[in-house]
Amino acid sequence: MQSSLPSDNARPFLTWQRITDWAHAHYRTRTFNQNERIPTRSGLLYLVERGAVRLVGSAEGASDGEPELDFEVSDEEGASPLSIGLNEEAFLGFVGAGQPFEIVAQAPFLLQSFAHVDQTTVIWLYWNDLDNWPHFRREVLDAFRYQHQRKLLWLSTLGQRRTIDRLLGFLTLLIEEFGEPCESGYYLPWALTHAQIGSAIGSTRVTVTRLMGKLRQRNLIHIYRDGLIAIPGNPLTVHEV
Repeated sequence: MQSSLPSDNARPFLTWQRITDWAHAHYRTRTFNQNERIPTRSGLLYLVERGAVRLVGSAEGASDGEPELDFEVSDEEGASPLSIGLNEEAFLGFVGAGQPFEIVAQAPFLLQSFAHVDQTTVIWLYWNDLDNWPHFRREVLDAFRYQHQRKLLWLSTLGQRRTIDRLLGFLTLLIEEFGEPCESGYYLPWALTHAQIGSAIGSTRVTVTRLMGKLRQRNLIHIYRDGLIAIPGNPLTVHEV
């Protein structure tokens, strides 16, 4: 049920076609293989023409040789405390086809982008390039406002005390934004590892694997073909865990 902005159906086809034609003619596009890092610079605007981009962030380690600082996350069901290093990569979300993104440098945090699937094509622009397409500039700004609203929902989900609530809320938000319909609900069209999910919700791969099993037992999620995560029924429904 892809509700992401902007959508190809909402956008005037000729405008998008002119932008992609211009980008290809001016060598402003590049296609990446799965998990290949996408080189980015602050101040530039990027558009995903095809595929999906995965955003990750990490905190830079101490530069003076001091030991790495960890923090502990306790499982609400009595498991041993779990240590998570501050310099581990954290999954920050996806950018789908037709969506813009930018990478803002802010020490000590490092933000990076990777192609999440093969044949992911990205266009890069200067902001003043959008002077040629004022309607599309407004559309890009609307898309960034929408992404900001989604991040606020994400932060609200991450504020939940119980890990299982954060997990279900996180999966629901992803599928609500990027999901596609299947026979029994909606599924996320891209694979995510349990380690990536754990990094997003402040947990670990082992805990995510165990809690995913619990959610499946309660029929709150299920696995669609090729290991893709799905939610039965309408993903907008609030589930009680």
